[in-house]
Amino acid sequence: MQLTLWSYEGPPHVGAMRIAASMKGVHCVLHAPQGDTYADLLFTMIERRPGRPPVSYTTFNARHLGRDTAELVRETVTAAYRRYRPEALLVGDSCTAELLQDQPGDLARGMDLPVPVIGLELSAYSRKEGYGASEAFYQLVRGLLEGDSGGAAAQPDTARAPRANLLGPTSLGFRCRDDVQEVARLLESVGVEVNVVAPLGASPDDLRRIPEADFNVCLYPEVARTTCDWLQRRFGQPTVTTVPLGLGATRDFLAEVGRVTGLDVSEVLAETDARMAWYSRSVDSNYLTGKRVFIFGDGTHAVAAARIASEELGFQVVGLGTYAREEAREVRRAAKAYGVEPLITDDYLEVERAAAEASPELVLGTQMERHIAKRLGLPCAVISAPVHVQDFPARYAPNMGLEGANVIFDTWVHPLMMGLEEHLLGMFKEDFEFTADAPSHLEAGAAPASGGAAWEEGQTETTAAVAESEQGAEIRWTPEAEAELKKIPFFVRGKARRNTERFAADRGIATITVETIYDAKAHFSR
Repeated sequence: MQLTLWSYEGPPHVGAMRIAASMKGVHCVLHAPQGDTYADLLFTMIERRPGRPPVSYTTFNARHLGRDTAELVRETVTAAYRRYRPEALLVGDSCTAELLQDQPGDLARGMDLPVPVIGLELSAYSRKEGYGASEAFYQLVRGLLEGDSGGAAAQPDTARAPRANLLGPTSLGFRCRDDVQEVARLLESVGVEVNVVAPLGASPDDLRRIPEADFNVCLYPEVARTTCDWLQRRFGQPTVTTVPLGLGATRDFLAEVGRVTGLDVSEVLAETDARMAWYSRSVDSNYLTGKRVFIFGDGTHAVAAARIASEELGFQVVGLGTYAREEAREVRRAAKAYGVEPLITDDYLEVERAAAEASPELVLGTQMERHIAKRLGLPCAVISAPVHVQDFPARYAPNMGLEGANVIFDTWVHPLMMGLEEHLLGMFKEDFEFTADAPSHLEAGAAPASGGAAWEEGQTETTAAVAESEQGAEIRWTPEAEAELKKIPFFVRGKARRNTERFAADRGIATITVETIYDAKAHFSR
């Protein structure tokens, strides 16, 4: 094990707790020592839950190690059942308790409780939180459905609309609450009903209704892929695997739903075609095209972000990675397509080094990358868990579907535009119109009421420099420099041209190149 200041994922028992905290009627009993109850804070402080998660701990300490800790497990399971009366129990151990080899799941199953008891073996020293969530959800679904009669999902009924299960959203996930609402609305627009959403908001009885759907939507593969694969084998339910993050992926998602259900989705697809037409004609498009972006997060969101950045916004992907080793294959495949070296690591210092070497203009990542970008002086947008409380907004802010594409655009573009404003303030801070003594709304030829001499001096100096460049120095612009100048928004492009020509005239530069523009930018930003 490696000690670290920050961690992208907790141990696997935190993943199991997320499943229990996501559901109704499910309680988790965790064999754990004093000190391992810190995970409660993740839910009450970060996700703003009104109450603590449904978890009971054995909370053994040094004095318990001298006697039978297995009996402590039985006592805790009995007390938890009597107090909470859950419809199902998850029973496992923390990484420390795993060393005792008490097998709490087996102990609890042998107690003949009147509710399903799902024992968890989470391999704490080789796996992490994402695996814990995936395994807990899979074992819970399988444990509740394994004894059901029959071996197939409900046969499609032409008298009703097709039904889908939305699988994978969890507590402490990234925008899960709003993504579920947006995807349900998207499915409804093409005539599909949502049967069950799980684990978020589901009860054990809801999980028992999963086979009633015609197909499953694997919304969050990190949590639901194993479960969807088992449901396809056990009940013959097909799985829609496309995650609708971004307009392109939303189109692919709708097309896959159409193939699975036989529904005509062309009308909704036509709506997605018109969504980004305005962007390609906008000033923003000229300014943002070619921006260098570094991406790191969970596998699903990182791969989706790379596609959105490259295909929809015209960015250049200069870094792509994930901390989720279970998703490494998909990230490596995507990184190869964008011509970058994949970064598969859970060491935030390695991520920081890679981000610094890539020299991006925008960082897309987790809460960790927000801190990294701040130290590097780069704009950043959060696209993936782990996240902080500010990434659980009170407002409706999905990332999936059509509305999610709007949210993504605003979230990514605003940091870049703020960077532009800072750059302009730095580049033009010497201009007479930007001095503290001169208002920005001066009429032509009018001097400010105070500081007039300083303003006139600055105005004379600027005019003389431009005149010299226009008359005596024969300054010209290379085609590449003119093209670079056109990336600057039209409302400040004239000032950028004059300041660059002034810079060139002062230094006797006869031909302005792209390098001259950046040298002028650096000069006026000091």
